[in-house]
Amino acid sequence: ENREAMLNSRSNRLTEALEEANALFDGVCRAREAALDAQFLVLASNIGKEKANELHSEMSAFDSTAFSEDLLTFMGINRTEETDDSEDGSGGFLPIDAWKKLGEEALKYFKRAPVFHYMLGSFKSEPPVPKQRIERQKKASRGKAEQAMPAQLKKMEESHQEATEKEVERILRILQTHFENDPNIPIGFFDFTFDPNSFAHTVENLFHVSFLIRDGLARIKLDEDELPVIEPTKASGGAEEDSRAGARNQVIIKLDQREWQ
Repeated sequence: ENREAMLNSRSNRLTEALEEANALFDGVCRAREAALDAQFLVLASNIGKEKANELHSEMSAFDSTAFSEDLLTFMGINRTEETDDSEDGSGGFLPIDAWKKLGEEALKYFKRAPVFHYMLGSFKSEPPVPKQRIERQKKASRGKAEQAMPAQLKKMEESHQEATEKEVERILRILQTHFENDPNIPIGFFDFTFDPNSFAHTVENLFHVSFLIRDGLARIKLDEDELPVIEPTKASGGAEEDSRAGARNQVIIKLDQREWQ
């Protein structure tokens, strides 16, 4: 109803209506009231847009020719020394420092970042070295797949194996030496393997002697007193016994520290 009055540039009716709507909005409690407020906002926006379009600005339009004349005057053009081949086509002469003068003046109205200087020159940008593509091997079946072992563990395993083999050979030489010196006197198994001062050394001796029994280089039997004795096997006899099935028997014995004492 008051559309024409609101469109008047000297009227504040639109502002007053917006302030009244803001005051009424604090009491909105129903959806219908909120919808009416939204509808009013649309109407007020349209009226405000029309009111802005009817405003006439008294600012003059930008004249590029007048701006160029003022710019040349600021740069110090000399109209008396006219040249036909003038670069700017203005029919005048520009001083050598004309553009420098314009640049120094323009710097006052623009913000710029400080100039960056290299301390040791710029870095050469070289393309990255392409990585060699490694083709993945197909996974073998679990039964045939070989388990990878670190090199350090392999070396440790090889060193322990070599040490065990050397110790087994040393014990075999000791056994053979005792047996060759007096083959009629049996060598007690406990006297040969047990260390009365070290339970750990005793276990190591039993461990190494077990390799001799497994490989058929020595055998254990009972003497007249039902005590175990150990003796080295003969080369020919051992080979003949190995050829027959069931020639060697291996047993597991239990030994704790109490029994060792």
